Amino acid sequence: MRRRELLARCALVAAGAVVLGSVATTASAEEQHGGEDIDVSVEIARIDEPGVLALTVAGGYAALSESGSTPSVRQFTGALPTVTVTDTRTADEIPDDAYWYVLGSATDFAGAAGQPSIPASLLGWVPALIDGGDSGLVGAGDPVDGELDAGPGLVDVELLAMAAASEAIVDEGSWTATADLSLRTPATVEPGNYTSTLTLSLFE
Repeated sequence: MRRRELLARCALVAAGAVVLGSVATTASAEEQHGGEDIDVSVEIARIDEPGVLALTVAGGYAALSESGSTPSVRQFTGALPTVTVTDTRTADEIPDDAYWYVLGSATDFAGAAGQPSIPASLLGWVPALIDGGDSGLVGAGDPVDGELDAGPGLVDVELLAMAAASEAIVDEGSWTATADLSLRTPATVEPGNYTSTLTLSLFE
């Protein structure tokens, strides 16, 4: 591009900036003369498809960190991500005497560097409701101790939460729960990174 054309374009850009600035200054000096509110409405039609009973987890990761260890036992604690059960069914869509429940079980902790695995029997939990609704018909499961505390650990399926009657609470819509996790191992456990899979399942 020739130097003369470039200078001409720069002059046009500069002029435009000056014009915009003057318009902004003029607008700020204007006064408002009246105004009207507008109501915005929308009608959302009911979905005619059958409702569903579903389980969701807020994130698929729980990290345990060392806390409360002793010379003979190393302890690692954390929390289960928030677990939500949602029921969008109508009362007519729910079988008579139906009730739902959430079960959990864990795999052994596998060592990332080939170190011996840590048995799932050493992992325990304490379930708790975050929002169990107002009916009182949803409850948390019992605490499960790990093997070092004479418990079975999360080797087999254990109860996280349950509803006593699905139809009686369907109007509440959703419920949330969590659990404190505790992994207690012998002090001789090999150092390193370990991973386990904790599977949650919803049944009715």
